[in-house]
Amino acid sequence: MTAHAQVIIIGGGPAGYTAALYAARAGLSPVCFEGFDTGGQISRSGRVDNYPGLQSVTGADLSAKIRDQAEAAGATIEFGDVFEVNLDAAPYRVAGLDGERTADAVIIATGAAARKLGLPSEEALEGSGVAYCAICDGPFFAGKKVVVIGGGDAAVGEALALQHIAGDVTLVHRRNEFRASGVMRAALASSGIEVITPAVVEEILGVESGAVTGVRIRRVDDGSVHDLDAEGVFVSIGHEPASQLFQPWLDCDEHGFLITERGTTATSVPGVFAAGDVADSRYRQAVTAAASGCQAAIDAERYLLGRRFLAPQTLESAAG
Repeated sequence: MTAHAQVIIIGGGPAGYTAALYAARAGLSPVCFEGFDTGGQISRSGRVDNYPGLQSVTGADLSAKIRDQAEAAGATIEFGDVFEVNLDAAPYRVAGLDGERTADAVIIATGAAARKLGLPSEEALEGSGVAYCAICDGPFFAGKKVVVIGGGDAAVGEALALQHIAGDVTLVHRRNEFRASGVMRAALASSGIEVITPAVVEEILGVESGAVTGVRIRRVDDGSVHDLDAEGVFVSIGHEPASQLFQPWLDCDEHGFLITERGTTATSVPGVFAAGDVADSRYRQAVTAAASGCQAAIDAERYLLGRRFLAPQTLESAAG
């Protein structure tokens, strides 16, 4: 017999675990599938200094604290990924390693991953000078020389933000033209930030020492190669939301982020809600992910209450 839950949460991390915490406190007995990437993307952060109330906690510890709190409140945390869903009609079906479950409401908190360059040196130095978020990690590079890679609004915004923190900022983009908006391009032009185009980063230097020491840059126009000293590299070439599993049912934007109703976490399917980075292409912070997890749990509770409230009226109408 298929196990049933009032609320199933797909994804861990601050969004999923906070949704589990609030749903448990509401007496909804939620089941949270945290995935194999336990703790979400933030668990890879060596230090988190911008989460209110906690000073200098690791990303893994932050996620673990919220997870433990959710379990203490009565949430069930299941290890492993969800590999199949059916959102045609409630009860919704969710299949994982331990078989299939059904749920009256589903909260999707599968997150989004930063796109990477795909360089072995990038992977080796992630967390040791290679970063993907200036707001999160910029303060660690105060007074240091950094390189930002990318050409969209996010990359230009990262470079401008880092200019107020780091000692020196260079922006590298593979094309002469930037995809960034006119306002952002104008801000960049007047900033004094060094811009190298058209060029690509072929290697991040410093693997032997265990910390970033520079980048190897190849110009696209003439093929020339040179090394640039740096103590930090910020890769800002976009994010990929983990929404592929749900796209047959849920509305997404052109980048794959789940679309929610304005002011709520409700998706295009009644009873299905989205929280955290899978629906957030703008902020992508642990605290905003946690906040949206709280909102999703409250939205799910209200949905379930409304559903129970409407059922007797529906039966009466059918009988009349």
